[in-house]
Amino acid sequence: MRRTTATLAALLLGFNSHAAEAPPRVAIVTSDVDRFFALADDPALAAQPDQLAARYLADPSPGLVEFMALRRITPEKLAAALRDKPQVFQDARGCAAKLPNVRARLVAATDRLAQIYPAARFPSITVAIGRATTAGTANAKGLYIGLEALCAAKFIEADDEDRFVHVIAHEYVHAQQPLAQIEDREESVLRAALVEGAAEFVAEQMSGSVGYPLLHIWARGREKELETAFLAEKDARAIGSRWLYNQRGTDGWPGDLGYWVGYRVAKSYYNRAPDKAAAIKAIIEMRDPAAFLAESGWTPGIRL
Repeated sequence: MRRTTATLAALLLGFNSHAAEAPPRVAIVTSDVDRFFALADDPALAAQPDQLAARYLADPSPGLVEFMALRRITPEKLAAALRDKPQVFQDARGCAAKLPNVRARLVAATDRLAQIYPAARFPSITVAIGRATTAGTANAKGLYIGLEALCAAKFIEADDEDRFVHVIAHEYVHAQQPLAQIEDREESVLRAALVEGAAEFVAEQMSGSVGYPLLHIWARGREKELETAFLAEKDARAIGSRWLYNQRGTDGWPGDLGYWVGYRVAKSYYNRAPDKAAAIKAIIEMRDPAAFLAESGWTPGIRL
């Protein structure tokens, strides 16, 4: 009996030790969201945007400090957003309530990234309240999500929880990509589309869906027509094109359609590669978009 008890104790100790050694790979910080809504619930501040903004930004997390610098979030600009777009910030409460589920799914997604891409890095993710202009951005220190902006972006994906998980997974892939670390305002349509499409493809492997699924729905049945047009315009400048960085697009042509084309190029590359692990590595670490396109086997309208 003593021997059995000792054995059981050793097993339990080993189990607990193992559990303690396996924290999440990525830190997901949401404390700024909690603090913002706690301040907003104070009757003395709720009707005073200037005071609310000043109090909220006076005690930021390290991630919010970076977000403020990257997206020029100041008390004055945040106060103006609170006055001009009050419904956006009110609606964000619904998304804030879903953050625990989002966190759990992102932990699973980043665990999946570690499996398919062992060289992955795991910078922190900060979800905070911004000034309703930026859903997400990143630098070498981490990924920064504007809760209120991403909550309002229902045109990307209707379900709030799914949208947060899939868009953040997409942005997290950018943290791994060498080309995504180089800002080039003269980049071509091809380069931009393949960087974004690679992020879409790998995000799907991580989280179960691309970040921008409505593009796939809209383009269904038009693949050859759209991709033939893309091929003719691939060397144009991305900024100012109809393929990328054009917000919601225009009637009859959705914004960021290059994400969808780039995804299909990445998927074609992956499908024809005998070594899938090597294919994921090549997709993420792509440095020569023209060479990648040539090696992908993609042609306009290809069945995938």
